Amino acid sequence: MSCPTTEYLEKYPTYGNVPPPQTLKPKEEFRACRSKMEGITTFKSDYRPYEIVKQPRHVPEEYKPKQGKIDLGTTYKRDFNSYKVQPVAIVRPLERQQVKKGKLDSVPTYKDDYRAWDIQKSELCKPEQVYNPPTVKFGNSTTFQDDYVPQEVKPRQSFKPSPAVTRSAAPFNDATSHRLDYVPHQLELKSARPKEVYKPSDQPFEELTTHRYDFQGLVGETAKICRPAPPRVAPNAQFEGSTEFRESFQPWEIPPPEIKKVQEYVPPAGTMQFDSTSHLDYVPHPATRVVPIRPVSHGRNNGFPFQGKSTMKEDFPAWESCRPGLIRQQQQIPNPSGKFDGLSTFRSHYVPHELIPTESCKPSNVAFKTSIPFDDVTMYSTEYAPKQRELCPASYPSPPGYIFENTNSRGHRFFRKITPTVKAF
Repeated sequence: MSCPTTEYLEKYPTYGNVPPPQTLKPKEEFRACRSKMEGITTFKSDYRPYEIVKQPRHVPEEYKPKQGKIDLGTTYKRDFNSYKVQPVAIVRPLERQQVKKGKLDSVPTYKDDYRAWDIQKSELCKPEQVYNPPTVKFGNSTTFQDDYVPQEVKPRQSFKPSPAVTRSAAPFNDATSHRLDYVPHQLELKSARPKEVYKPSDQPFEELTTHRYDFQGLVGETAKICRPAPPRVAPNAQFEGSTEFRESFQPWEIPPPEIKKVQEYVPPAGTMQFDSTSHLDYVPHPATRVVPIRPVSHGRNNGFPFQGKSTMKEDFPAWESCRPGLIRQQQQIPNPSGKFDGLSTFRSHYVPHELIPTESCKPSNVAFKTSIPFDDVTMYSTEYAPKQRELCPASYPSPPGYIFENTNSRGHRFFRKITPTVKAF
């Protein structure tokens, strides 16, 4: 039987029309300014437009070449005459005769002039060490040992609880609210449905389908195309008939866009003060300007054509040179003249053998059929023991194992679980 009400509605009835608490969160609304906006900025009010006059541009004078011929003579041509220079002869060193190999018994000048002398070892000038360390132990005490007397340090008492587990002598109470309040109900026996025994058909299986039965591959003629021939229309011909688009959408006169009139600029009254804190507080000091040390450039950018003649170009003209040909090495191995056999050592020595296919050990993919009925008995069906259903403790007016504490403003009752007290040893 289905219950029309819930457990929550039965235990917690409504108490009047209690509205929910109102939220203090502001609404997400855009508050636009309804006052009229003035299109005047500080830039428009402070800076007035002035007429800009272009500076006059300097036009250079037209170049006029001088009359007469240019004297290309230089002091180098006048003072230094050309002489015929002969090639320098190669000065080769004289051929040295090969000296016979043998042992050289001679005394060089270094050994003859510089002989070894008997030099005695110089004595050390290090002073003798007279200091002897004392053998008696140092008995004086330091200021630290005199002022700081060692005192006995007592270990602090530890407040840490002992990790030993305290066991109770009372038996463990395993009774829970679920076990105490659960009411067992007797379950109805399920009716066992008898299983149908499979009976195979005695008639043979017909593997002929409707597609194979109806379509036997008869010879027929190809279907003819019933599509009408497309009419030939000139590519640039204009369509003269009326269409639905032309009838529905007729041209309308579009009025010209309205031009918004710009308000005339009215300058603000009064004079503008250009004084700043830097202008008012800054005190000017007389100072001389630093004179640049770099030299003044006297170069002028004239439009005269460049005369690209020099003594180097006149004395050393360009000569015609031919590129030397490539030096190719003659082929030493002659090319073969006979026909290529194309027979490798693998092909000549390889002996083909007959392959014996390996026998497959894979089982055949055939379903195993048996007339014995299927045994559907499982361990779950044999070992399952039904348990009794326990009721929820919230269904009782005073649930066992809990103590009532208080009731809030909405009518909810709060309970606290009873914990068993364990006496300490």
